Amino acid sequence: MDTNTKDRNFETRAVHSGRVPEDGANSVTTPIYPSSTYRVEFPGDESGYVYSRWSNPTRAALERALASLESGKHAFAFASGLAAVTAVLHLLKAGDHVVAVDDLYGGTHRLFESLKLKYNLGFTYIDGTDPENFAKAVNDRTRLFWVETPSNPLLKLADIPVVSEIGRAHNILTAVDNTFATPYIQRPLELGADIVHHSASKYLAGHCDVIAGAVVVKDDQLAEKMHFNQYTVGGMLGPFESWLTLRGLKTLHLRMERHSLNSMKIVDFLETVPVVDRIYYPGIDGRPVPNNMTRPGGMVSFNIKADWDAVRQFATATRVFVLAESLGGVESLINHPASMTHASVPEEVRQAHGIGDGLIRLSVGVENSDDLLDDLRQAFDTMDRGMRKA
Repeated sequence: MDTNTKDRNFETRAVHSGRVPEDGANSVTTPIYPSSTYRVEFPGDESGYVYSRWSNPTRAALERALASLESGKHAFAFASGLAAVTAVLHLLKAGDHVVAVDDLYGGTHRLFESLKLKYNLGFTYIDGTDPENFAKAVNDRTRLFWVETPSNPLLKLADIPVVSEIGRAHNILTAVDNTFATPYIQRPLELGADIVHHSASKYLAGHCDVIAGAVVVKDDQLAEKMHFNQYTVGGMLGPFESWLTLRGLKTLHLRMERHSLNSMKIVDFLETVPVVDRIYYPGIDGRPVPNNMTRPGGMVSFNIKADWDAVRQFATATRVFVLAESLGGVESLINHPASMTHASVPEEVRQAHGIGDGLIRLSVGVENSDDLLDDLRQAFDTMDRGMRKA
């Protein structure tokens, strides 16, 4: 079996990269190695696997696949996306400063704010759609740029090459959360970023059945620090979750094509709905910021011009779209950020950034698009009838 896939196209690498070399069993898929510890030949022998907190064959297979797909050299699989963020933050020391985009996943914002007082880290939040805002926010303690592009939930885009260039000019690391785009649509390391982050629970695993995170880098010295942080803190991904994520990667390209196709049809429909007064989508709000994505992806957010009771009625009226946290699975999900994913963000901050009670976020799945459109139509009709009765 040929396990050397580095020169293959993305789709082939998604299916074949990361396999464990043949062990005599002739298994087509990578096995799950649940062992926590391994037999060594002599005291102090570290020539192979020793302890699964240090390395595990199934997790290592996933990490090789992630590095390949993100055009990186080293990858690290974590127990959650936030565990991966925390490992990146462990690259910093007390007194350091981070410039982050202001439209962030609520859990990331909560983590950043909790570290302000505990570890004396500074955070400045800026509109990431203008790269100059990064440059203006730099001070002599700035060590990290944190970028979500597309961002959560307003799908703002940042110019990764320009932001990364600003970072290099000031000896600042640029980390890009690539969860929404995935490496099939956007590869930040190729665009100049130093670190790529994923909540692998989302599109990478793709089936709403695993919690996982990932970090990918190119630089060897940076990789040594990341491995130390992973090993020392202990937030690594288990072998069963690693196997599920590795399995999900095999269909990533197929799913992202369908996610993108369905989301485009939904945006076309939303543009005809009178009560929708704004749509957030890379194909709309990406201008004039350069859009480094080859496809729009599966996330759509929009604002409903109605009171909270009507919005709540819409969010609970869908039958195909499931009202739930998270995103990126084959199932279509509907989310109300202000009361769900971003509820931990102070209300005044949410309102200032445009995350109001009328905002709805869709994670568009891979179902038949006609069924998804029919579901949204009936939900709007249900809301309209409720508004008329009121």
